Amino acid sequence: MNKLRVIITGATGMVGEGLLYECLQHTEVDKVMVISRRPCGYSHPKLIEIIHSNLSDISSLSDRLVGYNACYFCLGTTSLGKSEADYTMQTYNLTLGFAATLAKLNPDMTFCYISGTGTDSTEKGKIMWARVKGKTENDLMKLPFKKVYNFRPGLIRPFLPLKPSHTYYKMYKFMAWLFPLISIVAPRYMVTLQELSAAMINSSLYGYAKNNLEINDIKILADRVSS
Repeated sequence: MNKLRVIITGATGMVGEGLLYECLQHTEVDKVMVISRRPCGYSHPKLIEIIHSNLSDISSLSDRLVGYNACYFCLGTTSLGKSEADYTMQTYNLTLGFAATLAKLNPDMTFCYISGTGTDSTEKGKIMWARVKGKTENDLMKLPFKKVYNFRPGLIRPFLPLKPSHTYYKMYKFMAWLFPLISIVAPRYMVTLQELSAAMINSSLYGYAKNNLEINDIKILADRVSS
């Protein structure tokens, strides 16, 4: 099995930071490149960091992006207060612009996209964000990657100390007591950040039968080990 050489974007957010932490500890991950607008705050022998302001166009970085076989795209934004045009620009256009460059450079790459539960694969539903996410998922799967996996987590229970800059911070600060209860009474609506991170890494190592992974799929893949 080839070691993973990973590109992560969104590493300054909750999901991206958790995934970065897990990748740096993982024995099957050989190298990690973080591409972000601001420093991730981590230092490690495996880690290479690139600060780049326009993440929808990374073509100027092409010489540095060759030779990677996994990408974990964890960048996202809320749809609240945004028009469909604005949300499409910040979700669909940014993601596809980033991914298209990598697909040209690394056709052997597995691309993992953090989407969300309730995403609309038909692109025709009434919920704006779900349509845009659905179109993003669908068009990512048209790019010439080895594999594309769209992860659709619901409520995520973090394991790292959250920073006030994280969009999840304020909610978690006041609702942390609810997570143990939800894990008992409604486990199908929640994954832990460890499970999500493990599932993304395992998708690159072992593959999975589905392209769109719902919460139950994420939990199954998180538990997978080499046979």
